[in-house]
Amino acid sequence: MESFDGIYLDLSQEPGKCRFAENGFGWKPSAGETYTLDAGNIAGAQWSRAAKGYEVKILHRDSSVIQLDGFAQEDFDRLSKIFKNWYNTNLDHKEHALRGWNWGKGEFGKAELAFNVQNRPAFEIPYSEILNTNLAGKNEVAVEFIMPTTGETGTKENLGGARGKGKKTGAGKDQLVEMRFYIPGLASVTKDEPGSEEEGEAKSGSEEGGGGKKRKKETEEHNAANIFYDTLMQKADIGEVAGDTYATFLDVLHLTPRGRFDIDMFETSFRLRGKTYDYKIQYETIKKCMFLPKPDELHNMICIALDPPLRQGQTKYPFLVMQFKKDEEITLDLNMTEEVAKEKYGGKLLLHYEQPLYHVVTQVFRGLAGKKINQPAKDFMSHHGQHGIKCSIKASEGFLYCLEKAFMFVPKPATYIAFDSIISITFSRVGGAVSASRTFDITVHGKNGQGDNQFSNINREEQKPLEEFFKLKNLRVKNEMDDDGGALLAAALRDPDMASSDDEVVAARADRGSADEDDESTDEDFKSDSESDVAEEYDSAHESSGSDSDAEGAASDKEMTERPKKKAKTGN
Repeated sequence: MESFDGIYLDLSQEPGKCRFAENGFGWKPSAGETYTLDAGNIAGAQWSRAAKGYEVKILHRDSSVIQLDGFAQEDFDRLSKIFKNWYNTNLDHKEHALRGWNWGKGEFGKAELAFNVQNRPAFEIPYSEILNTNLAGKNEVAVEFIMPTTGETGTKENLGGARGKGKKTGAGKDQLVEMRFYIPGLASVTKDEPGSEEEGEAKSGSEEGGGGKKRKKETEEHNAANIFYDTLMQKADIGEVAGDTYATFLDVLHLTPRGRFDIDMFETSFRLRGKTYDYKIQYETIKKCMFLPKPDELHNMICIALDPPLRQGQTKYPFLVMQFKKDEEITLDLNMTEEVAKEKYGGKLLLHYEQPLYHVVTQVFRGLAGKKINQPAKDFMSHHGQHGIKCSIKASEGFLYCLEKAFMFVPKPATYIAFDSIISITFSRVGGAVSASRTFDITVHGKNGQGDNQFSNINREEQKPLEEFFKLKNLRVKNEMDDDGGALLAAALRDPDMASSDDEVVAARADRGSADEDDESTDEDFKSDSESDVAEEYDSAHESSGSDSDAEGAASDKEMTERPKKKAKTGN
């Protein structure tokens, strides 16, 4: 047995003791679990200069890479004998490129992608660390790395590129989350045409008029970035086999991230396939699912909270927001056996669905991800009998929902506020006399420096339902609406023209957004039929929204001209 102290496994922050024996090697930290590898799983080894000294990179037969860093230069001869005598493999000495160039050649190996400069590797990317890849442009490929599930050191979750997919990324305080490659030009792809190669040789004159088949090799020019993208998808095992999908939903409208995506549901993850971007998302990153009926009575929204959030360049999406038409139905047969549905998913999934699309999508997510469905609180209903209240965050219009333990604002910017993180809620009026009499604002003050969130332009008729709900949830409420404002509100309520204009329910413009999410009390059984129906708005809704605002402006001008006369009469 040969032993080495002060060795780091897979970029771990804490060193350990590494021991080599004829049947394999093991690594044991001062605190944590021991890692071992059998000699039969060692496919190769490399020696190179690294961060903490010299590194031995062991190639696993399952195409993963184990890194042992911290060796001294004089250990090379000793380790060479170990690998040659005990593991029947050579310890190859590899020199890295030190020029610092940002251009070179990408080489796809068995276990990692190498970026070579002058035929020397500048850096390597293990396929096990790659979460996703996308075509960010015509000649640009974005590579996204797996986010760590924990920041602790010395744990199994944190040490293990050799132990699990993508665990090396949690080794340091700072983490590389994305890298982009610019790949210009075209590349040649050789394809064989069907036919017999022997027939082609026997009848070489077939092209001039012979009847025999000849196998030809055709070279086609393709975008080099596309070839790089397709190869990386295959090597990193990002795309999954179509036969493994349990269900597929086509052309689903997403408000966040914006666009239409096909949804492929797998055993441990689901994939969003769009025209430009593809996303692969693990079910374990789903923290909450919410069903939100939209007040236009035409659409329903499904919100899925993700932690860590979905990334697209510098933009993070902690929320997926999908929108479905209420009356759109689907017939779906899940690609799984009845035994799997009962044993693994506890009967939460049906093998056959013939229901509204939003209901089927919700049920499938509920079953595969193991998350219950949160719905708006049954104790709250708006003045118009809906679960959502039309309001704004700054200039963005949307809908505010009162859940059992939180507020949820969608679609842009989607904002989640848990009740237990709220210090108090303030009712106030902002604006001139007329606008203040028609609408009001609520400001939610957060704990622990979370800041304030203001929801503006809420219809005056929603004040009483909100106050009653806040009282029921034991939330502190401060009312800054003065007596003059109350008198204006009473006058506005007596105005028949103003009252009638507010009775219209106008669909807000569909926007995009994302937000953070906490645990929320959930409904055990999701029954969409018992909920208010919701749906997606049409383009005509934008016109109606504009005309509505014009009508409000006209009413406002009329009120401004008439009100001084009323005050003059009371003075006399």
